[in-house]
Amino acid sequence: MKIDYSTPVTRIDGSDSDLSEFRGQVLLVVNTASACGYTPQYTALQDLYQRFVPHGFSVLGFPCNQFGAQEPGNHGEIASFCEQNYGVTFPLFAKIDVNGAAAHALFQQLKTARPGVLGTSDIKWNFTKFLVACNGEVLARYSPQKAPEQLAPAIQEALGGASDSISDA
Repeated sequence: MKIDYSTPVTRIDGSDSDLSEFRGQVLLVVNTASACGYTPQYTALQDLYQRFVPHGFSVLGFPCNQFGAQEPGNHGEIASFCEQNYGVTFPLFAKIDVNGAAAHALFQQLKTARPGVLGTSDIKWNFTKFLVACNGEVLARYSPQKAPEQLAPAIQEALGGASDSISDA
């Protein structure tokens, strides 16, 4: 299953857009939170972004307050926190729900394409990650426990395989 690039999204600054600006890129879509035990993953997500963005990759961060109320801030506070504490420059979006009746359409698509453990669709916690191919196909779903740096080989493969221009150097 592929994501729908016409899906509307709201950036953290309040501007409205859709996913079409990311068409043709490999994406790592993550539900994030600022007061979670996994919050330090922002550092590794930013590292992946910087490493692979020149090759057609982006991390998309979607703050969510559904898990332990660990994203209580407003959009300005979230953006400031991410920039000041983790140097985040990858795209951040407005706070959303990822589960339930009000779940954002993108996360409905992602969960349908890649169910969780035992076929459950609900996201279990902050920092669940979805890898999306440049054609919109949802390639994989990763648990919050999976460290972002462990995803580098899968990202590299999605970007076209083992290329000397995409190295760890």
